[in-house]
Amino acid sequence: MNAVGIDVSKGKSMVAVLRPLGEVVTLPYSISHTASELSELADSLKSLEGEVRVIMEYTGRYYEPVAKALHQAGIFVSVVNPLLINQYGNNSVRKVKTDKADAVKIARYGLDNWAELREYTLMDTIRQKLLLVCRQYHLYLKNKTTFKNNLIALLDQTFPKVYTLFTSPARDDGSQKWVDFATKFWHCDCVCGVNEKAFTQCYRKWCKRHRYCFSPRKAAEIYAVASEQVPTLPKDNHIKLLVTEAIMQLNAISRTVEALRSEMRSLAQSLPEYPAVAAMYGAGDTTAAQLIAEIGDVRRFKNKQALSAFAGVDPSPTQSGQKEAKSTSITKRGCAPLRKTLFNVMDCLIKNKPPDEPVFQFLDKKRAEGKPYYVYMTAGANKFLRIYYGRVKEYLNTPRSGDDS
Repeated sequence: MNAVGIDVSKGKSMVAVLRPLGEVVTLPYSISHTASELSELADSLKSLEGEVRVIMEYTGRYYEPVAKALHQAGIFVSVVNPLLINQYGNNSVRKVKTDKADAVKIARYGLDNWAELREYTLMDTIRQKLLLVCRQYHLYLKNKTTFKNNLIALLDQTFPKVYTLFTSPARDDGSQKWVDFATKFWHCDCVCGVNEKAFTQCYRKWCKRHRYCFSPRKAAEIYAVASEQVPTLPKDNHIKLLVTEAIMQLNAISRTVEALRSEMRSLAQSLPEYPAVAAMYGAGDTTAAQLIAEIGDVRRFKNKQALSAFAGVDPSPTQSGQKEAKSTSITKRGCAPLRKTLFNVMDCLIKNKPPDEPVFQFLDKKRAEGKPYYVYMTAGANKFLRIYYGRVKEYLNTPRSGDDS
């Protein structure tokens, strides 16, 4: 048996091969993540006598080219959590942190846990694209919030409360009425610098040009609000440039967010479990796509406890001697984006209060017991995942009309 430890970094990796009893097959050596060198690595590993298993850590996206190349070459590859390698014993009082030492440590871990190593499998193309789109969606959504707050901070100095004048929902392209309004009327003086009748006519033309409903009452309300505001920045071209650029950036990223949201829904709807996930209370089109993207194929988890551990919402037991803690924190060692999505689902349940929904009944029970907010929210997320595991797995394993099976 040959344990191949690979310490992966950006663009290159360190490889070490060990056998039982500490026998060194090859001293640690470096390879680049190029097609030729990865092919040479696969050929050299195949030439070794005995069974070969490659062990590496999850290191961002850096490990994927190596894992994919070796897996496609027919070599057993196992990708493990870096925390397991970090907690694995060094058997030394010296602290050594080099790529060579890490590669040897990973190989020793593979030898000691040979029977428990799980083989790496390539994620199917649709799921891989869905996860990538979902992560990009989260990134751009976060940036959208930043740009929105920046615009509001500027408008607070030129036209305070302008973002509270309209409650219209965002359009399909992500544009919002208050943002479009601020593009034209970016300063209080743009409104109250003329009389109310002149502004009403201007506002009517603006609504027609941008395809918004016009209301004389709304025009009067806007004029009254603008007349009461006290701007702290002057109405000049310098300030107008700042506001205009902020609006352009916000509109651009809003279009990107909506495009990614649409693509995410389209990819999720092409997966077999989408109907079962979308039918769960609190999982709308976008949330269902996020759940599927972060969880992946639920059949890869051996039980519902494994799914809870993957999300990091499982409690960490604490017991020593006579002492056994009754209240412990969650591990939080799993997928952070999944925990955020689950939090949004719990928030939806609490706001809508569906009486016949088992997860809400569980949440309400915990609240009635006096549990703190984060305790019952996390407990509800754990229960939601357990129900998710059962329903989705049963749905996937049930033959339906039109299937080849």
